[in-house]
Amino acid sequence: MKKADIVENVAAKAGISKSAAAAATDAVIETITETLASGGSVSFIGFGSFTVSDRAERTGRNPQTGAEVQIPAAKVPKFSPGAKLKAAVNGE
Repeated sequence: MKKADIVENVAAKAGISKSAAAAATDAVIETITETLASGGSVSFIGFGSFTVSDRAERTGRNPQTGAEVQIPAAKVPKFSPGAKLKAAVNGE
């Protein structure tokens, strides 16, 4: 499912125009992004949580040459699904 499909479904389920649904979807995505960028976390009870995790520096390999490459430390976004989402995906 692409963003356009999500906007269309939100518009249909909420009974609003596609432009209003697109604006709301963009606002939610922007809010989550800004919160994670500032080091915060976002939780939707039953759906899941978005957090930021630190990834340590590590050594990797260039697949073409086999040479060792130093991969720098980074912050990465993570998503942990909630109980209701897990149950829905498993058909429970």
